[in-house]
Amino acid sequence: MTIDTVVHAQAHPDQPQPFAELGLKPDEYQRIRDILGRRPTSSELAMYSVMWSEHCSYKSSKVHLRQFGEKKPETQALLVGIGENAGVVDIGDGWAVTFKVESHNHPSYVEPYQGAATGIGGIVRDIMSMGARPIAVMDPLRFGPLDAPDTKRVLPGVIAGVGGYGNCLGLPNIGGEVVFDESYAGNPLVNALCIGAMRHDDIHLASAKGVGNLVVLYGARTGGDGIGGVSVLASETFDADGPAKRPSVQVGDPFMEKLLIEATLEVLHAGLVEGIQDLGGAGISCATSELASNGEGGMHVWLDRVLLRDQTLSPEEILMSESQERMCAIVAPANLDAFMALCRKWDVEAVVIGEVTDSGRLTIDWHGERIVDVPPRTVAHEGPVYERPYHRPSWQDTLQADTPDALARPSAPDELRATLLDLVGAPNLASKAWVTSQYDRYVLGNTVLAQPEDSGMVRVDEQTGRGVAVSTDCNGRFAKLDPYAGAQLALAESYRNVVATGAIPLAVTNCLNFGSPEDPEVMWQFAEATRGLADGCLELGIPVTGGNVSFYNQTGDVAILPTPVVGVLGVIDDVDRRTPMAWGPDGELIYLLGDTRDEFGGSEWAHHVHRHLGGLPPIVDLARERLLGEILVAGSRDGMLTAAHDVSDGGVAQTLVEMALRSGIGARTWVPDGIDPFVFLFGESAGRAVVVVPRSEELRFTEMCAARQLPAHRIGVVDSGLGPDAGYPDGTQVLQVSDLFAVALDELRTVHEGTLPAVLDA
Repeated sequence: MTIDTVVHAQAHPDQPQPFAELGLKPDEYQRIRDILGRRPTSSELAMYSVMWSEHCSYKSSKVHLRQFGEKKPETQALLVGIGENAGVVDIGDGWAVTFKVESHNHPSYVEPYQGAATGIGGIVRDIMSMGARPIAVMDPLRFGPLDAPDTKRVLPGVIAGVGGYGNCLGLPNIGGEVVFDESYAGNPLVNALCIGAMRHDDIHLASAKGVGNLVVLYGARTGGDGIGGVSVLASETFDADGPAKRPSVQVGDPFMEKLLIEATLEVLHAGLVEGIQDLGGAGISCATSELASNGEGGMHVWLDRVLLRDQTLSPEEILMSESQERMCAIVAPANLDAFMALCRKWDVEAVVIGEVTDSGRLTIDWHGERIVDVPPRTVAHEGPVYERPYHRPSWQDTLQADTPDALARPSAPDELRATLLDLVGAPNLASKAWVTSQYDRYVLGNTVLAQPEDSGMVRVDEQTGRGVAVSTDCNGRFAKLDPYAGAQLALAESYRNVVATGAIPLAVTNCLNFGSPEDPEVMWQFAEATRGLADGCLELGIPVTGGNVSFYNQTGDVAILPTPVVGVLGVIDDVDRRTPMAWGPDGELIYLLGDTRDEFGGSEWAHHVHRHLGGLPPIVDLARERLLGEILVAGSRDGMLTAAHDVSDGGVAQTLVEMALRSGIGARTWVPDGIDPFVFLFGESAGRAVVVVPRSEELRFTEMCAARQLPAHRIGVVDSGLGPDAGYPDGTQVLQVSDLFAVALDELRTVHEGTLPAVLDA
């Protein structure tokens, strides 16, 4: 096999190259030639193609993502922001937490188990590369209709992959979402989030500094799996018959990753590392170019030293391979022996593949011949930046004008009861225990709250009880009706979920899932959602610390619902003071906080009952969300609340059902005067929460709400003895709604928990 060296490229300037097959446009290929002053070698072309892909370079989104920095709220908590592997925030007492969410959408459609498993593995490596010990994972997921044939293929594999990898790593899965919608058929969203904890002194960054320092590749051997994986696959739309590109999906080995975590943390904490980078999308191409670009600006690599699983791999394939469980460290020569000894201790292979130089170039040799000689910043950070054209869709006005007002609404008591049972069993509102039971939620012993609570919560400091709560959310229907408001509603709900548990929100991560950026109408959705999220974070006072953009989520010309998944992280001083979802003893009072309006655009009722999407989403009032958060956090901290649950999909009815089922105790509830029962039960107005207050704290709590001008309506009382009054045998736990209807918790549980097993176990 002839190796395409730099000398050969200079001698054969017109040799045809497969740049289009690698995802590069003609003008991008010409730009590479202009940068180098010659045609690229095949290895250089491989590097540029993966690093300039949409997934790695953010070339279509950069101009919009800048808002997260330009509108960043002032906060002392932010220690490391956008631009590193993951953001880091200060949570007090010398502790810092890092968290990030990323996508593995297209690989998970092609090969569900490995696509999802390696999504978890990749985000875990991002976290540990910051110097943090991973402490929990989460998985926001989107699929086509529950009963669609392809959902039955993809969903079980994805869940098995998430659970299999995370469980083997010994990391609790504490939260996420499972959402079903026709738009995700053939284009599921598999987003993965990881949280890590560290002391302030343990923070490490990705840079290659110190001329003469060594580049060490360690972990699993490099194989042929994942060549052009997420870097190319996630930068191309699916055609109507399947993926347009089907490169090998990465194959994960969670047991190797566990060893890699321990080895990495030990070498970092021993002070043996000057810079570190995980190998994810774009593999060695990414690690070497980014480390060099962030450091002294020069690096030389001996590519033939890379340890291989497959000896037939070409240099281009080695550079593009996205084989999992690999890390790249910059190590001073004096520390090399100690570094290697710790790798051997953990049975992790390691090899020196390069050194830091002051050349300002990234040079790579293959058996003594130069195959790469490039300015590293042009590969890693100075790729194309596009200001894609965008415009408001021609159908947007028609969509918003098609309000749900004319849809037939239930009004009679038996109709309301039937609607409640129908929605409780709807795929999007039904219990996700079929999914979460496959995850270990309590391994490590520090999980305080997990699914189906409002947010996952883990203890960080066992001495003080300090912990963090994290939630992810997005309603893609809201975002399609109004992308700006939809993104803010996703932020508001995730924020509300965190404060409902008693934690103070500190920071945001996001995974922005959209269709093709080459479609001006999709690009408008993205631009509006990004603007909405940046404005919302500024108003709420919590910065975006990092995240991910996933484009080309569409089949043919049919894009997914715009899905800006928002993760919010909050801190709580003592996890023992958390507020759970389950209400407590008889006699405690149930209050609804916030305003209820007739808002059904994009609601689960309109979607599930009528298959309707139109109108406007609920009104966003971020000042109200912030006020609600302050009340919920104060109520938790001061012992005024025994339970809380945010109101979102399915409305107050769904909130009450979930609280009742979580506790196994019934309640007597009623509809406040002056409000239509249907609107009260099923409307999805934002900025609301249901809380439970001990009678001894009622006056103090209501006075606090009144002083802060937050509406608080008493809507019920916890009551385990309602059975006979509601026409049920004594001892039956019942949820009663005014004199309209009553339903036994056993009936609710059967409907709520039966939906997923009935389809997925069939």
